[in-house]
Amino acid sequence: MTQEHDHPITPPRELMQQWIADSPKVPIAHGEYIATQAARWGADQELEACCDTLRRHAHWDLAVCELVADRRPKPPSLKEQALEALMTADGPDHPTPMLYLRPDAASIIRRAIESIPDPS
Repeated sequence: MTQEHDHPITPPRELMQQWIADSPKVPIAHGEYIATQAARWGADQELEACCDTLRRHAHWDLAVCELVADRRPKPPSLKEQALEALMTADGPDHPTPMLYLRPDAASIIRRAIESIPDPS
């Protein structure tokens, strides 16, 4: 039987110590934070290993890019969230001529507008 640090997907001790230092001090949240960080780190290691395997074969660069994009999608930007909130709101063409936003939509749109710099 191998020791836990012999497994290829075992976080380095320094990284685990950093997770412990960064985690909330509430016991349940502390454990959840460390477990989440470890799961993400392990998944990232596995994805990188898959990408390395694909890179060793000619003409697989596009597949590597698609694999990473599919497995680690970027969250929508604030601008994209705000536009989606407006596009999905009931507007003047709706039977009720009022603008209805999802409960979180007004906050998203407000933050997006606040992030636009004032003209100089």
